[in-house]
Amino acid sequence: MGVDGSGRVHLVESLPLLHPEQQTFEEMLSGWRNQQLSRNLQFGTIDQRIRFVQRFMEHVNEFPWRWSPTHVEEYFGDLRSIRKLAQSTLRGQQSALRQFNSYVANPDYGWDVVCERRFGTHPAQVFFDWNTATHAEEFEGRASKRPFTKDELQRLFDYADDQVELIQASGKKGWKAAYRDSVMLKIAYSYGLRFNELRHLQTVDFSINPHIRRFRKVGVCKVRFGKSRKGSPPKSRSVLTVFEWTPEILED
Repeated sequence: MGVDGSGRVHLVESLPLLHPEQQTFEEMLSGWRNQQLSRNLQFGTIDQRIRFVQRFMEHVNEFPWRWSPTHVEEYFGDLRSIRKLAQSTLRGQQSALRQFNSYVANPDYGWDVVCERRFGTHPAQVFFDWNTATHAEEFEGRASKRPFTKDELQRLFDYADDQVELIQASGKKGWKAAYRDSVMLKIAYSYGLRFNELRHLQTVDFSINPHIRRFRKVGVCKVRFGKSRKGSPPKSRSVLTVFEWTPEILED
């Protein structure tokens, strides 16, 4: 049995499989990976989704062609009641599992024929609107979280600066790394950057803002590695400098 680049399975004459259940499951994951690669999804996204499927299979102790809605409800019931996962985390896992289930249950990919021949049954969709979480609100953060006040933010920055001086005064190595972390913390706050956006920044990504000359050469920050959407390349955007202390940090 083989899987092509689009995730379709091909039955070929071969010797009997030693572990047909496990080998069929691994071929399903391989085919689903190919399908996602052809959609131009990020490698990290694909690997994470595959891990979700493997965890679900290990928990219910059943292969995809024997999954049922009861397995879905028991698994996510345990995640909510025991592990206390956030609602957005649960919804993300359910979305990944639902997509995998749609892939193996789609007759176009041939897994129904393979499973019927080998196990006498076939995979079917078990993730529905009535047993999975819905995405009703754009913001899904916890209500208990809030932004730092100005005093709290100042204490955070002061603490990061103090760590640099303490390490340097002790004569130990590591003050440069602490200084780098302090700068990254302040720049991330200044421009509202995600970590991946922050770590890809280069000095050439800053330019003059002709409308506010007092910020000199760092009036605009060009973000080149913004969060991508639905298989698209990284999204770029420009962020204006607004804090008076930002240019001094960048120039230093």
